[in-house]
Amino acid sequence: MSVSLKNLDPAFQGAGQKTGIEVWRIENFNPVPIPKSAFGKFFSGDSYVILKTSALRTGALHHDIHYWLGKDTSQDESGTAAIKAVELDAALGGRAVQYRELQGHETEKFLSYFKPCIIPQEGGVASGFKHVEATEYQTRLYVCRGKHIVLVKEVPFARLSLSHDDIFILDTQSKIFQFNGSNSSMQERAKALEVVQYIKDTYHKGKCEIAAVEDGRLMADADTGEFWGFFGGFAPLPRKTATEEPESTDVLPYKLFRVEKGEAIAIDAATLTKELIDTYRCYILDCGAEFFIWMGRSTSLDQRKAAISVADGMLHKLDRCKCRTTHIIEGFETVEFRSKFDTWPQSTNSVCEDGRGKVAALLKRQGINAKGFLKSESAKEETPLHIDCTGNLQVWRVDGQDKTLLTGSDQLKFYTGDSYIFQYSYPGEEKDENLIGTWFGKRSAEEDKASATSQASKMVESLKFTATQVRLYEGNEPIQFFAIFQSFIMFKGGLSKNYKNYIAENALPDDTYAVDVLALFRVQGSGPENMQAIQVEPVASSLNSSYVYILHHGQSVFIWSGSLTTSESQELSERLLDHIKPNMQPKLLKEGAESEHFWELLGGKSEYPSQKIARVAENDPRLFCCTLVKGELLFFPFHSFVAILLLNSGDLKVTEVHNFDQDDLMTEDIFIVNCHSDIYLWVGKQVESKSKMNALSIGEKFLEREKLSTQAPMYVVMEGSEPSFFTRFFSWDSKKSAMHGNSFQRRLSILKNGVTPVLDTPKRRSPVSYSGRAASAVDKSQRSRSMSFSPDRVRVRGRSPAFNALAANFENSNSRNMSTPPPVVRKIYPKSVTPDSGILTQKSATFSAISSAFEQPPPARTFLPPRSLKAIAPDINKPNSVALSPSLAEELRPKPEIIQEDLNGNAAEDEGLTIYPYNRLTTTSSNPAPDIDVTKRETYLSSEEFKQKFRMAKTVFYKLPKWRQNKLKMSLQLF
Repeated sequence: MSVSLKNLDPAFQGAGQKTGIEVWRIENFNPVPIPKSAFGKFFSGDSYVILKTSALRTGALHHDIHYWLGKDTSQDESGTAAIKAVELDAALGGRAVQYRELQGHETEKFLSYFKPCIIPQEGGVASGFKHVEATEYQTRLYVCRGKHIVLVKEVPFARLSLSHDDIFILDTQSKIFQFNGSNSSMQERAKALEVVQYIKDTYHKGKCEIAAVEDGRLMADADTGEFWGFFGGFAPLPRKTATEEPESTDVLPYKLFRVEKGEAIAIDAATLTKELIDTYRCYILDCGAEFFIWMGRSTSLDQRKAAISVADGMLHKLDRCKCRTTHIIEGFETVEFRSKFDTWPQSTNSVCEDGRGKVAALLKRQGINAKGFLKSESAKEETPLHIDCTGNLQVWRVDGQDKTLLTGSDQLKFYTGDSYIFQYSYPGEEKDENLIGTWFGKRSAEEDKASATSQASKMVESLKFTATQVRLYEGNEPIQFFAIFQSFIMFKGGLSKNYKNYIAENALPDDTYAVDVLALFRVQGSGPENMQAIQVEPVASSLNSSYVYILHHGQSVFIWSGSLTTSESQELSERLLDHIKPNMQPKLLKEGAESEHFWELLGGKSEYPSQKIARVAENDPRLFCCTLVKGELLFFPFHSFVAILLLNSGDLKVTEVHNFDQDDLMTEDIFIVNCHSDIYLWVGKQVESKSKMNALSIGEKFLEREKLSTQAPMYVVMEGSEPSFFTRFFSWDSKKSAMHGNSFQRRLSILKNGVTPVLDTPKRRSPVSYSGRAASAVDKSQRSRSMSFSPDRVRVRGRSPAFNALAANFENSNSRNMSTPPPVVRKIYPKSVTPDSGILTQKSATFSAISSAFEQPPPARTFLPPRSLKAIAPDINKPNSVALSPSLAEELRPKPEIIQEDLNGNAAEDEGLTIYPYNRLTTTSSNPAPDIDVTKRETYLSSEEFKQKFRMAKTVFYKLPKWRQNKLKMSLQLF
């Protein structure tokens, strides 16, 4: 677009540089800014230009422009407002969508800027109107319509204005009455109460009484009698009241016009396609109840103004002045506009950075800060977890209608041909929370998926719908999922019968992972608390310069590091190798320095990428309300922005809620927070149980509607049990979600009491397994309650390995937290003699007696170390524990940071061992020691020399993780 900023109105200079709302009123054909204190106050005789500026997650600024036309405004003023909106868009770089707002027919998006409502006043600048304080308070009657955003209109103060279908507010000098029509919904009644609060605060300075009157209650209470007294007494209302002309719902054929030389020329086409419009022209799309003006990016400012004038003339000529009009710039088409065309390519939201830079340069010459127009920096890759990772984890592998509980390190190993169920119980901010999820591999059988979904839903139902449910697909897992597991390994193939039957029926090879076969794993993750090994095809094209890979075949193990990787990534690969191929020493390879054997295993060299695999970015959240309408198919006027979807259980109506907050969540409905990368379904307490069970089906239909990936993560959140990774989208007050009653009763209680009622906070309870038996009670001191996610938080995973080993003798395996397997301490000394064997022999009887007291009868489970440093000490002093003397209890109490060395001296440690000096044990020695195990050279050092070289005792060294031991040995040429 050719833009000459010197011709732009000075009132718009500097506009849109900060988030918020800016308003200009048209006075003498010029925009005049109005003060913030007057925002939301509109006069029916005026025209206004409104700019809404919001910040996206990327840091860029987004603009929406509206021009509001009062019902009594002149045609000249309305035309000026439309032209000025185009000029304002030009000043902002030509990227904003413009909306024409007519009094009484405003869009919900516009009304959401001025919550809870706008109540236009009579008069205007042109008529010389000036507000005069009335000597006597004037009683007024308003009608309110809308479930999410309320459209308020003043109606004549008469009985004939009342109806059974709407909500009415009677504003008197001393009391405000809300009359609820018998056919109105609870959501409409609750939203109307926000208008009551607004009137009370605005016109009564917060000092007046409030009363709710129910239609059909007759004279049941004093408030009802007082209300009808203003209308001369009670009398039945007619069934239908024609208070205003109904809007036409006839669907008219779409017509496309090309604007040329001030005229609209019809385009004759059987179907609407994007190829019909040209970047150098402006077009008008007539959809009956709405008009779209599409402006090519290469059009001039004069062309765009001409298109606005032509469209305005068409509306007056067709007597459709109430029609909603939207101005759209090429490249920024809305979903509603694109849906009118039979074919429209997927938008990439790409914007010409060259053109944007030119606009920014022009604005800079005008002395305007243009940082909002420049390309913003990409969002940080690291995503906050918003979940406590110190909870209890259980995992089941699904095989048809059966499921098998996985224990120990098997919890960390998933197969791409299987389906899994997991239950994660963790401490929330106010109570224990549960996350129940399903994970589907890319090649898992449909029968297993259906069974996993059904069983997971029953688990949620068994917990009385207090758990959050999540559905995940391979390759689309959120970072919270990996953080819960900490270490995650995904193998090819599958173990379920349905998977085996599928490959047999289709004569496909069974590529299920085996230890001795050729396998290649891509290592990814951000640290020890979040690391994954994903098995990929063992070919060179699977490599990527941004990752580390593990390749093994038989006794050959390689760790290949791409040129763009870091030492931390290599460290993760060594940790994961202990799960995949324990007791194996890998050969470290750098990209560009590979051996021939490495390439032979991969089938030869090949081209491979270097760019990191991108995750689907989380966009700014959008809120949608979903309502099931059973038994009938509803048709809505186009301007209501409502889409109809067909479900087996009825029709689904989806409506977007703009500028949302917690108060927009109504307990009678299902809401969806759409973040593009994943969606969250919020289910109110008043929703029917059948609809709760079908929440995932509603989510699937929503994904289809929004053209999102059908495998995007989908969460189902129940009201009253909202986890922190859901409440982060709101300014959350947990007291509101814990209230009882319908939406209207809750809002009325808050309005009358002035504050949210304080309810009893649910107490924490022990996690419940779906097996029907409560898990062993966990002492409160055994678990971390902290919900702090600061980097300084002490991770339990980083504690001393010696403490982990000692903890194994005391902790009840049923009450421990699941984690990665403990480091295995292997006996590397001849004849099973260890340096501290003497001490262990002396104390073996004592330990045997004590450990037997701690053992419990439940089924044995493979032990994993607890995540809490407090997991052991309280057990010693439990009432049911064996009585110990203070000295023995202190001796047995674990000390995670201090490791006591053998007090018998180094000579006792070396007794019975073959000893060689250090210079004969190194890999470069000219006189190597004979008959030694070359993989365990350090074992032949004397204790004194070992401590001198490694700066630690042998007992400390062998408690370290294997990868750490190897690094130390390599530094001393013992590896």
